[in-house]
Amino acid sequence: MANLQFKALCKSFGDVEILHGIDLEILDGEFIVFVGPSGCGKSTLLRCIAGLEDITSGELFIGGKPMNDVPPSKRGIAMVFQSYALYPHMTVAENMAFGLKLAGYSKTEVAAAVQRAAQILQIESLLDRRPKALSGGQRQRVAIGRAIVRKPGVFLFDEPLSNLDAGLRVQMRVELARLHKDLATTMVYVTHDQVEAMTLANRIVVINEGRIEQVGSPLELYHHPANRFVAGFIGSPKMNFLPCVLVSAAGTGATVRLEDGTLLAAGADARGLAEGTALTLGIRPERLLAETAAGEGTAKTKVIVAEHLGDTVFLYVQSPGGTGQLTVKAQPENPLRTGDETHLRFPAKHCLLFGPDDRTLPRLA
Repeated sequence: MANLQFKALCKSFGDVEILHGIDLEILDGEFIVFVGPSGCGKSTLLRCIAGLEDITSGELFIGGKPMNDVPPSKRGIAMVFQSYALYPHMTVAENMAFGLKLAGYSKTEVAAAVQRAAQILQIESLLDRRPKALSGGQRQRVAIGRAIVRKPGVFLFDEPLSNLDAGLRVQMRVELARLHKDLATTMVYVTHDQVEAMTLANRIVVINEGRIEQVGSPLELYHHPANRFVAGFIGSPKMNFLPCVLVSAAGTGATVRLEDGTLLAAGADARGLAEGTALTLGIRPERLLAETAAGEGTAKTKVIVAEHLGDTVFLYVQSPGGTGQLTVKAQPENPLRTGDETHLRFPAKHCLLFGPDDRTLPRLA
């Protein structure tokens, strides 16, 4: 078993507390992704798992065993860093074998482990090369191979794809997903790229300022964010947010007023909040509709920039009555161009409302 459990885990550097009472359980064989903005504590949490940082308070368990005082080499983990950290004077095979040799494994065992990892990663033809003769993607495969040969119970990945170009990142995402399926091993992955999180994770842990905001499957976080932070962080392009005021609330939904006076319906339960309460309306770019003709419940505005990408169109429009900007993800046949007047439609069932505390108001069926 290689499940992980955090109980009220805290980490401080001097007087500065970085992690604030993390409670989390990671199941055996899961692919868990920690996401959050830079400085939120996700890499610090990963380093606490690895034993590279001491835990200030709280407890960490791996496979049901307490790990607070266990050295990194005894935790049954292997870590892949953002930098490849390969020895330049060693071949690929020697780099992958180095840890096993230090641990006292026989030459036969080392050779078998290296060959197995090379087959999994499809780098058998590279075993005699040195790192300088490899591409970035190949170097990252070698770094992963060095971890595989140890047969760890838990793999830790600290932004392993951030040094690769866009095309290689896509390729490596596919390979990491395949690797997880083949090895059926617990993997904990840190990234600030929510696209990586959405495509790789069984569950995503959204961290902000050292606290867990929400844990759930990618689609759960996308469609049912717990608060405004999660709603804005998960999804690309990001969710649109507009300030509004509550006009009325009933069992069938709420009516809100935008800054330009437009009245909109939202399928959210705002009962219990007073009329006039300041709220925030959120809607995904693919759910916001930009139309050429006015209609009931539409807000008049203007296209700032239109990006026609072939399979889709991104329209960046002025926020109704405000100085902000909204994003519309439209179909390729949408006729709107930069500078055109448009009318925005907000389908009620796709509108989220966030209360004064930024928590998501319950949706109505």
